Amino acid sequence: MINNEQFLEIIKQSFSTYLSVGTSRSTAKLKILHGSIAADLKEKLGNGFSIQSQGYEEGIEGSIDGRYYSKKTDITVKYNNKAVAGYAVKFVMRNYFQNSNNYFENMLGETANIRASGIPYFQIFIIFDKVPYYQKSGKFSRYDAISQHNLQKYIELSADNPKVFLHTPDKTLFTILSLKERAENDDFIDENDYANYYSSVIDTADLLTYSNKIDVNFKDSVILNDYKKFIEETCNIILDKIKTKKD
Repeated sequence: MINNEQFLEIIKQSFSTYLSVGTSRSTAKLKILHGSIAADLKEKLGNGFSIQSQGYEEGIEGSIDGRYYSKKTDITVKYNNKAVAGYAVKFVMRNYFQNSNNYFENMLGETANIRASGIPYFQIFIIFDKVPYYQKSGKFSRYDAISQHNLQKYIELSADNPKVFLHTPDKTLFTILSLKERAENDDFIDENDYANYYSSVIDTADLLTYSNKIDVNFKDSVILNDYKKFIEETCNIILDKIKTKKD
């Protein structure tokens, strides 16, 4: 299984790909991330299970028949060739504040659609504690600094009981990262300046770490900065669901 430090290295590789491609819209950065998680799930779940995602085996996303519509999922878990669980992965690279409500609302909607059909659904959300904000021209404007206030909706979500609220993921991994800065108060000119700098120091050992700047008291349904625990708990949920159906 992938441990927490190895997961951090996988995120770093995803970030490196994003820098080289030059756009957050590209799916290239997701292949190493999704593929690694998919392989980890296959190892953990074992015989009878198959996993579909970018970057793993055939490299094709699977889909799940939700209550209202069929949804392609970042990572689809199948048992005996039938979809039995899904994982969504979101890695925010830029302009978080202007999109934060959309991210959250989309997550609630897709989760409700899938969970209402009786299928477990999990979320992985990855973000820097300081997210660059760019103007439409690509010019660097500021950092969106993440705080407990910005995360309040996720704190509220973490207290929800997934057995009661179908819009709540069965389990969510919230990963907050610190990216070593070029120099204190040394802002970037534009997105190219940002990409060129971090590409040049991508192999720095302490470039990327789990953030300790934010003290967030998540409740049971959200796990903070512990990928290993998240995978273990979500796999147990999937296995228990399969066992219950067999019984």
